[in-house]
Amino acid sequence: MSSVVTETKCPNLKLLARGKVRDLYDIDERSLLFVATDRLSAYDVILKNGIPGKGKILTQISEFWFDLLKDVIPNHIITCNIDEMPESVKEYRSQLEGRCMLVRKLKILPVEAIVRGYISGSGWAEYQKKGTICDIEIPTGLKESQELEKALFTPSTKAELGDHDENIHPNKLTGIIGERYSKEVAEAAIKVYSTARDYAKQRGIIIADTKFEFGVDENGTLVLADEVLTPDSSRFWPADKYAIGKGQPSYDKQYVRDYLTSINFDKTTGVQLPDDVVKNTLDKYIEVFKILTGREPRL
Repeated sequence: MSSVVTETKCPNLKLLARGKVRDLYDIDERSLLFVATDRLSAYDVILKNGIPGKGKILTQISEFWFDLLKDVIPNHIITCNIDEMPESVKEYRSQLEGRCMLVRKLKILPVEAIVRGYISGSGWAEYQKKGTICDIEIPTGLKESQELEKALFTPSTKAELGDHDENIHPNKLTGIIGERYSKEVAEAAIKVYSTARDYAKQRGIIIADTKFEFGVDENGTLVLADEVLTPDSSRFWPADKYAIGKGQPSYDKQYVRDYLTSINFDKTTGVQLPDDVVKNTLDKYIEVFKILTGREPRL
């Protein structure tokens, strides 16, 4: 089992940013290195301890989905194999192997492209109050965790570290990224989600919702970026336990969110997760990886 890596230290690489989970390095004029650490965030707060090996699972599941979806939309991956990366990256093999992606530089669009196929989480909370999701009118009488008639594109703004993303109505997207990319992002997000949803359903997993990030390359082409369809960015439910009208057991961060709710987490200050929560979270990530890919993760 991997030791926990909550922060990478690569002094000969140019560190651009540390996000909630990823460390980002500038490699050359055409490429970046995305490193998935074992940091865990919930409610946009980074928790004090990480989940050992989590970053490797996130990287491998993203690699799996990027490959599966490559005919649906272009993506930013150059390679996830450290042997194919520059010598400057190989120098830090002990830290980076299995948890990094060499990716193309893109102009990242400043929105989270969220797609909801089922009513849950913040969508369910808003629906109970207003009968809407992200101010989009949807039919009355829906129950918690019910499948929506059609998948909803519900974007959010991308917050700075420490702030909260803000859900917005899709018609506000034009003012942020322009008419062309608003239309392309909405269509691509629904298409990618639908393809993944149908694949996962065959393997006994319901993808209730997920979020994507997109960028634009030097030719203006829309490209799928960041991570994709991981337990950090998606709600994965076991289909054999699915029941409308209540919250669902999950293979994702919802388990951690539920624990934090049980201790009256203030959603502002990072806390230490107990060992059993760390272990159970890792077990869930490993299990969903195995179900979706049909193989064991390399930890």
